[in-house]
Amino acid sequence: MPIGKDINRAWGNIKENGKTSAKESLGLYALKQHKPWFDEECLCFSDQRKQAKMQWLQDPNQSKVDNLHNLRREANIHFRNKKKEYLKAEIEELVTKSKMKILRTCIGASMTSRRVTSLELI
Repeated sequence: MPIGKDINRAWGNIKENGKTSAKESLGLYALKQHKPWFDEECLCFSDQRKQAKMQWLQDPNQSKVDNLHNLRREANIHFRNKKKEYLKAEIEELVTKSKMKILRTCIGASMTSRRVTSLELI
């Protein structure tokens, strides 16, 4: 194995071990919510996927490659389903708000027309 790849692999391991030990000792920091559907369960899937990748990088053999592929597949399916659920809920909320707005507009228009007719009678 070339020296450059060996050094990169060693540096990657050191970097990941530093991140892991910092996470264990300091705990997780508050994540920015760029993806509101991403919850603790998704974080668990993501961590499992990262661990499988690290195991594969440390000892690349076929069983670890298969494990990594399976975990990636499961994680992606989970993420996709969570995102679908979130978007479906958002759409339902928007539809409900839209119906309420239309209803308010109709009621407001009927009240306005009633006021005008009652003013004209006076």
